[in-house]
Amino acid sequence: MTTDWTWVYDGYDPKQERLREALCTLGNGYFATRGAGSENYAGPVHYPGTYVAGCYDRSESTVAGRHVWNEDLVNLPNWLPLRYRCLPGDNAVGDWLTPDHPSLRHYRATLDLRAGILVRQMLFQDGRGRRLRVTQTRFVHMGDPHLAGQRTTLRAYGWSGSVEVESGLDGDITNAGVARYRELNGCHLSRHETGVGPEGTLWLSCSTAASDVRVSMALRTAVRPSAERHTCLTAAAATDTYRLPISRGKPVTVVKTVALHTSPDRPAEDPLRDAIRHVSVAPGFSDLLVSHRAAWSRLWRQAELDVPGDAGRILRLHLFHVLQTLSPHTADLDVGVPARGLHGEAYRGHVFWDELFVMPYLTLHFPEVARALLAYRHRRLPQAAAAAAAAGRQGAMFPWQSASSGREETQEFHLNPRSGRWLPDHSHLQRHVGSAIAFNVWRYGEATGDDGFLHGPGADLLLAIGQYWGSAATYDASLGRYRIRGVVGPDEYHDRYPDAQQPGLDDNAYTNVTAAWVLTRALDLFGRLLPARRAELSEHLSLHDEELERWEDVSRNLHVPFHDGVVSQFDGYGDLSELDWGAYRSRYIDIRRLDRILEAEGDSVNKYKASKQADALMLGYLFPPGELSGLFERLGYRFDDDLWRRTVAYYLARTSHGSTLSSLVHGWVLTRLKGPSSWRYCEEALLSDVADVQGGTTGEGVHLGAMAGTLDLVQRGITGIESGPDGLTLDPVPLRELTRFSFTVCFRGQRGIRVKARPGRLGISVPAARGIPLPLILPGGRRVTVPAGEQRWYRLPGP
Repeated sequence: MTTDWTWVYDGYDPKQERLREALCTLGNGYFATRGAGSENYAGPVHYPGTYVAGCYDRSESTVAGRHVWNEDLVNLPNWLPLRYRCLPGDNAVGDWLTPDHPSLRHYRATLDLRAGILVRQMLFQDGRGRRLRVTQTRFVHMGDPHLAGQRTTLRAYGWSGSVEVESGLDGDITNAGVARYRELNGCHLSRHETGVGPEGTLWLSCSTAASDVRVSMALRTAVRPSAERHTCLTAAAATDTYRLPISRGKPVTVVKTVALHTSPDRPAEDPLRDAIRHVSVAPGFSDLLVSHRAAWSRLWRQAELDVPGDAGRILRLHLFHVLQTLSPHTADLDVGVPARGLHGEAYRGHVFWDELFVMPYLTLHFPEVARALLAYRHRRLPQAAAAAAAAGRQGAMFPWQSASSGREETQEFHLNPRSGRWLPDHSHLQRHVGSAIAFNVWRYGEATGDDGFLHGPGADLLLAIGQYWGSAATYDASLGRYRIRGVVGPDEYHDRYPDAQQPGLDDNAYTNVTAAWVLTRALDLFGRLLPARRAELSEHLSLHDEELERWEDVSRNLHVPFHDGVVSQFDGYGDLSELDWGAYRSRYIDIRRLDRILEAEGDSVNKYKASKQADALMLGYLFPPGELSGLFERLGYRFDDDLWRRTVAYYLARTSHGSTLSSLVHGWVLTRLKGPSSWRYCEEALLSDVADVQGGTTGEGVHLGAMAGTLDLVQRGITGIESGPDGLTLDPVPLRELTRFSFTVCFRGQRGIRVKARPGRLGISVPAARGIPLPLILPGGRRVTVPAGEQRWYRLPGP
């Protein structure tokens, strides 16, 4: 039974196995392993996968008659394999047992979120009533990022004899976890070697085919009772086989301890030597389990988010997976935010704009991790500058999909599984990803007070992105305004005008408003810098007074289109045809991927007022009402509550929610507006992965942005918390379904600030130890201070 801290799957269901494997993934920020059974190899039902953060490889494929290159997060050698079969005393040899074997009578998988442990329990029984109970406990160590362990205990009931056990490492692995990518080359591992080290340690070493990342695993297997080991080494696998006596009351235990090292590890050493040495000195399973639990305990204290009920259980699962992907170990790595976590191969493990939804939570809990993720972008600034120059622009043009180098990794073609056709992919035109990076830089600086970063690498990023927008905007004398043409907005459905020969849209409202915000913030930050730093940046970016004046002009005069009394998603959106939503829902039931449905019918979503996810409404996700109104007023447009409410209602009726981020953003925006249907979308965001609402996609990897976004919905969406140099701003709104919760935040270096919500009121407390008074800005601009060691309560507004 599922509890507050456990996630339990009773019964074995092959159709649900890949979903469960993804949701039972264990990781520590350095690497993660899917919750696949140790008895199973990759196939239609099962998909073992182990992924190291930032370990990519590039390969060539032939798609739709063209040669294309793709860079993938590599599925590394499998350390899980443990097979077993019964050898009863009647000279019979049983089958290798797996959850798919007809003798399976019971199956349960329990994910312990508090301890980061997966326990699998199975009971097999043959036709003569002989039973074998299997209990397996697995962890990926949160304290030592290179270690993992798995203990399997076999118990016999109603028979005695022996069991044959195989324990090993399997390097014959390909990337084959996403059906849509099966025509792509998934062979990324090469130059395999295997061997036996000191004290019988098995090892396997290989390299990624093109990027030449060396990967090494060393395995220590311990069995009880002790038995003779038979070792088999092949080119790509290393296996130990044991024959162990078993009887009632005398179980068999097999413990696997594995060390994983790669060549990018710091300090740079030989990964094979490191792996063998590491596993040879690793403590025993029980001691490792103790230190692993202790590491998770420390992590949970820092990550605290307490919400009662079913919503709280799901939020804790979301937080668990965020922490497994982006842990304190991430601060030592050169990695970004993989949109699908380290849980599978969807999106090829690439980095999109999902950090926009992940960073707010991390910044207020693990600022050192947030800083490292921004450093990933900063290290790739030269590549973004080269991309801008190649496009005839200045500054930095960041890629929509990034991986190891920072070059554009968006695929040239994507497969529509409904029609079977490979179609041109123009999503690389989502230039708004640069604004997301700039937004994260600014918000990090506001929340942490880390001027060393903001005035150093942060200024490099913010000004280079601002310079790109300044050069991308072109003046239209007929409008008396600047325009940004040939882009794609967050919606993604619309990538060209109907019957247009070239892809791209003009004046996407979200793109233009955020570009204006970036330019404004860039000018603000530039003015704050010390003269020497301003001179350094001016020389590096070739900035001059005329260009800064242009930035000011563009930031005040970018065109934002309107139609029918609402903000237009892009110029010309109001001229598109209306879709018969009722007819399509009646015909297809699930129309989340309306783009695929229409293309399979020979039609195009580009013709219709239909969005995949929030686009213009993303503005209400990023900016509090006062700031959003100020942005539009700075651009010379009237913007009030009525206009925003009309805009929200207009697009809500024309959105298919084909992305997990859609329900999150709509839930957030409606919550802030106190909309009556807000919980419907918040609840769908909560269920996105646990219920696999997108129809089979979670098994390919969790949706990390949506998971982290639900955490931030509680942290900032309901409370209205915003960070700034003058203190924490509170602008809470009631959400009837979530009235009791608490969490702690770290604001400007001060940890342990506790926010506690109760029906009708909100409490703020500041720790006494090393605490300093906390300035708060309440609704209406009233300023108060919470002294160290004290708590203050404030009434919430009514519904």
